[in-house]
Amino acid sequence: MNTHRSTASPAPPTPSGRPAGAVYADRGSSHFDILLAAMVTVVVLSGIGAAKGVSFGTIPGTGFEILTDGGFFLFPLAYVLGDIVTELYGPRAARRAILTSFAVSILASICYQVIIALPPFPDEYGQAKQAALELALGPVWIVVLAGLAGFLAGQSLNSLVVSRMKRRMGERGLIGRLFTSSGLGELVDTIIFCSIAATAIGITTLEQWAEYTILGFVYKVVVQYAMIPVTSAVIRWLKRTDPTYQERLAQHVAASDA
Repeated sequence: MNTHRSTASPAPPTPSGRPAGAVYADRGSSHFDILLAAMVTVVVLSGIGAAKGVSFGTIPGTGFEILTDGGFFLFPLAYVLGDIVTELYGPRAARRAILTSFAVSILASICYQVIIALPPFPDEYGQAKQAALELALGPVWIVVLAGLAGFLAGQSLNSLVVSRMKRRMGERGLIGRLFTSSGLGELVDTIIFCSIAATAIGITTLEQWAEYTILGFVYKVVVQYAMIPVTSAVIRWLKRTDPTYQERLAQHVAASDA
């Protein structure tokens, strides 16, 4: 039996007449495992892809080089999923999702090193594959370390902002929560990640680091903001279809009206 209980307490109604306070669904309901699996997959694949430096050339007339990594198109999805988990299941569930992603990423990094350490076939093809694996997967542990440090700080801040704002505003202000949390979390994450992972990716100068960090932050925030209509629609649909969320919401409204 799932014993997880909402920590929400009755609060005065907001200007719209809806009661404030945070209401969350049970983690044992049908969607949490899917969201958790998606977040873990995105984080692990981002760690592999980010080991490759990517250059799209320079912006004409500026000299600004467009530098990123091979995981750039994936990682913003981790924050989108984190927003959904926090809004629907609460900060405790978000922490569990973050820690699970960390654990699987660390396990993946250890597996890569074991694979590299295993003796290859002695022929030319086997040796070539060994060299390719060492080059491709060898630095992944540094990228994973950078990703874990950045994601821990950024996603924790992201989750904190969402949960605190929801506690104050209740069901209102979803769009505002998503907008506010995205920028703060991504800024902290990007600075930490780029500072640690730069050398593993192939960035060697302060100018390259600045270009990589600025572009990474702007790109991630733009993607998250562009996804907010979709993210909010998914959250609202999950709330409507999750019976435990609807049950807790009805109890909360009844307690506030009492």
